Amino acid sequence: MKESAKSRATFVLLANIARPLMNILMDKKWEGTERLPKGGFIAAPNHCTELDPIVIGHMLYNHKRPPHFLAKSGLFKAPVLGSLLRATRQIPVERSTAGANHSLQVAKEVVDAGGAIIIYPEGTLTRDPDLWPMKGHTGAARLALQTGAPVVPMAHWGAHEVFPRYAKRFHIFPRKTVRVLVGDPVDLSAFRDRPLDRTTLAEATDVIMDAITELLATLRGQEAPAERWDPANHQQAKHGRFVERGANATPTSAVVDDSVHGAPADSAPETEGGK
Repeated sequence: MKESAKSRATFVLLANIARPLMNILMDKKWEGTERLPKGGFIAAPNHCTELDPIVIGHMLYNHKRPPHFLAKSGLFKAPVLGSLLRATRQIPVERSTAGANHSLQVAKEVVDAGGAIIIYPEGTLTRDPDLWPMKGHTGAARLALQTGAPVVPMAHWGAHEVFPRYAKRFHIFPRKTVRVLVGDPVDLSAFRDRPLDRTTLAEATDVIMDAITELLATLRGQEAPAERWDPANHQQAKHGRFVERGANATPTSAVVDDSVHGAPADSAPETEGGK
């Protein structure tokens, strides 16, 4: 599958709108971009603010790698947004087995054509109070092991100062710098010949999350927590936004989902059940 002329034209149009706006909102510093593979790959970044997709998409597009996101299937039904998502070959996420298989096939076509698929292994904005990566979902690992596509870990830091998690307004002044650090592809060779069961996918996901966390620790100049935040241990939902009640309160779930999240294969019931 090759990008159609319409798809390329739509990407260019959207990029010509988004890039100037991003340049107004923040300075940028991209490091490690020489590690981006020549062929198709899966980009696996951390997720700490709603601006994340634009931050990563901006970087990839500037390096001639049009970004492809996994987005909720319902968004494709919206009159204008749906048309844009389809025109730019974004990938709808379905919860059913048949839908998940279709999403996987589209993702494989994108990778085979040399495209970049962005998957947030955390599945939603991190619940960690200090914005460290939390426990990941298995979608990125599953897609990588099923397609053979390399997983490129990425970390970014600074966008949360421009638009904090679940904020209602931007904080442009004083001007902030957003840094993106690209890591070497994650070595998943130890899992290639193993069955794609819950144990294999969980272990492969931990390897991916370790790589993302290490990159973020480098950007922040801090040591990451010894134990990764797990929403299940804090009575938090694994999807959608949450609301903090008071400075020291445990966040509680709200019924609002993020629009870009983990890979569709997370929902395949034959190995691990629904999320």
